[in-house]
Amino acid sequence: MKFRIRFVGKALLVVLAIAVLGWVVMVLWNWVMPWLFVGAREIDFAHALGLLLLSRILFGGFRGHGGWRERRHWRKWESMTPEEREHFQTACRSGRGRHVGD
Repeated sequence: MKFRIRFVGKALLVVLAIAVLGWVVMVLWNWVMPWLFVGAREIDFAHALGLLLLSRILFGGFRGHGGWRERRHWRKWESMTPEEREHFQTACRSGRGRHVGD
């Protein structure tokens, strides 16, 4: 039961965050763009969400900021001995690649 409440709470938070971001994009667009460009027109909330999605696709992707890959690398780093860490850092500095010893 606790898992469901947490899941629903997180889902509502995501929906709220998307709505707020869409509103911010709409307000900023309607405030800046018609003033800067003569032919630009104001947009509504649905177009703001579309613009937000388009910018995410073009500039941000959907992978986030490392996610599970960063945690996996961090666990691997923690399991290394000090000698292995030094070898890895030396190899990275010399430009031989990121994945030494894999």
